[in-house]
Amino acid sequence: MEAKPKQILIADDEPDILEIVSYNLGKEGYEVYTAKDGNEAIERAKQLHPDLIILDVMMPRKTGVEVCQILRSQPMFQDTLIIFLTAMSDEASQIKGLETGADDYVNKPISPKVLISRVNALFRRLNKDDNNTGKSIVLGNITIDPVKFLVTINNQEVVLAKKEFELLYLLASRPGRVFLRNEILSQVWGNDVIVGDRTIDVHIRKVRQKLGVDCITTVKGVGYKFEL
Repeated sequence: MEAKPKQILIADDEPDILEIVSYNLGKEGYEVYTAKDGNEAIERAKQLHPDLIILDVMMPRKTGVEVCQILRSQPMFQDTLIIFLTAMSDEASQIKGLETGADDYVNKPISPKVLISRVNALFRRLNKDDNNTGKSIVLGNITIDPVKFLVTINNQEVVLAKKEFELLYLLASRPGRVFLRNEILSQVWGNDVIVGDRTIDVHIRKVRQKLGVDCITTVKGVGYKFEL
């Protein structure tokens, strides 16, 4: 039985980009859908629940960042892969996108080959995660369930984005062990996805805020460790 093709939703207000990206991803065997603005992207995402969403950052009606924030606030989109298309190449803009909940970003003007390689890399990473699902971790009053992607503290659920969860799970898998920054980047984001060191800091800050528990320690100049 053949596996069902992955569904990808592309949202961009430039018809030429929609056409080029749709054509090239379609040639790769993906099932591609399009939206021309932020509001349509949200509606189509709710209808299709695609495996991956590609969002132009500067779209009319709602920006890609706003669309990402809205989708990530809903449980059904916590595991959906999201890539930003952006003409803004500065690090601050990229970090803002990743902080919002994007899994990767691709700079404009778009190279179809680069975009396809990023898409394929994310799906490879996702398949690897699915095939290596570990056991639940219970540390004090914190439970981390990798099957349900669920964190509970004192039996209260804490909603984390996918990368935030993977980061917490990695650190909590070896309490007291210091994970180097390069090690965290490799194990959480993978070698195929290009992100900067500040990406870790952003996600650590978000995890700390959401947990409300002092359990992640910064080892200055080295990395991070989990300890209660």
